[in-house]
Amino acid sequence: MTTTGFDYTVTRTLEAPVAQVWAAWTRADQYGQWAHAEEVALDVRPGGAWSSVMVIPGGARVPLSGRYTEVVENKRLVIGMDVPGREELALMTVDLDADGDHTRITLYQTLDSAEERDQSEFGSNMLLDGLTAYLAAA
Repeated sequence: MTTTGFDYTVTRTLEAPVAQVWAAWTRADQYGQWAHAEEVALDVRPGGAWSSVMVIPGGARVPLSGRYTEVVENKRLVIGMDVPGREELALMTVDLDADGDHTRITLYQTLDSAEERDQSEFGSNMLLDGLTAYLAAA
């Protein structure tokens, strides 16, 4: 795990209970709906693999894969992503904190360059925008 580098943190309060937010992140049928992903496979347990094909604006399809390194139900997911040309996983942590009927979600990563950080932060905000809209329609 990288301990020095370029960090970002994104925090939002979602108008949904923590169990609903957890299900959205850990159930393939739900994840695909809000994350603009197809062919989603999630084995949500430490060491479990995940994969999906992200459909980005404009229609380009980007295959992604990795494995979970930490899973604490309704609290934390540490998601590792395979990065071409890199031996270690790129880790993203998702922390959930219950606040009554709302959930505070925090995503954070440490990356190797400012450019990677900026791209990942942009992507995380897009993910949270999709999650927010999905939960509002549920």
